[in-house]
Amino acid sequence: MDEIDEMHIVLYQPEIPPNTGSIARLCAATNTPLHLVAPLGFKIDDKHLRRAGLDYWKYVDVRCHDSWKDFLREHGRKQLLYFSKKATQSYTTARYRKENFLVFGPETRGLPQELLDANADRAYRIPMMGQGVRSLNLSNAVSIVLYEALRQLGKV
Repeated sequence: MDEIDEMHIVLYQPEIPPNTGSIARLCAATNTPLHLVAPLGFKIDDKHLRRAGLDYWKYVDVRCHDSWKDFLREHGRKQLLYFSKKATQSYTTARYRKENFLVFGPETRGLPQELLDANADRAYRIPMMGQGVRSLNLSNAVSIVLYEALRQLGKV
């Protein structure tokens, strides 16, 4: 598939191996490239990462980037959409395109505020109604957003 015609998942400095493994499995199931932007909170050969992805790793197009700057150098002109509990727009209001890069931050701190401020028109959140819940699990959030994007594109 030509990169122009693909949706991409981008994990900015992910920290928890099982979350990344689950997201990799999701990417295998949806034929979605996965970008990992360092520094990572684990080694790419971490047993927990591999276990969460089960035997699907061979079906995942994983692309590693040494830094956010390196990622932007290669993909900065693409249509990047940012997801954070700090954003104000609902993820359902986004009009997804097949060439979108869906960017998610690390589990404990999310995307940097300056990145969200610079891209406020392309920053979205998943609304939560429960009391006392700070955020959703990263792999759940990625699943929710990716499937909404695929739904809008008529792929599911």
